[in-house]
Amino acid sequence: MKTHKDLNVYNLSVELVTIVYNLTKFFPKEEMFGLTSQIRRAAISIPANIAEGSARNHPKEFKQFLYISLGSASELDTLLLIANKLDFLNKLQYSDVIDKLKSVSKMIQGLIKSLKTNNKSPITNNKSLITNNK
Repeated sequence: MKTHKDLNVYNLSVELVTIVYNLTKFFPKEEMFGLTSQIRRAAISIPANIAEGSARNHPKEFKQFLYISLGSASELDTLLLIANKLDFLNKLQYSDVIDKLKSVSKMIQGLIKSLKTNNKSPITNNKSLITNNK
């Protein structure tokens, strides 16, 4: 049986979370309960909502959780921009994490489109959305 762990977008978003955690380790300590915490929560929300939505019984519910993931991705984009403007991230770090975030966002949008078109679960019905690493 396939699960959310088989979705490419889920795996890429988990990778994004690890990047975010590694980057925020070096933020100023006084930001631990401010920007650092908010950035981490927004990043974690992306794969968490993909996982929760995929466990639902209906594609409509899954789609709603994907929209929540997309909202978290937008929130993360804003928070990373602020971190960059405050010089907590250098240009290369910012560029790399934003590129990964854009990829995740596009994949979420593609998954939403697939659900709208097919009205079926992509976990069982769309091989292009599923990863092959088992």
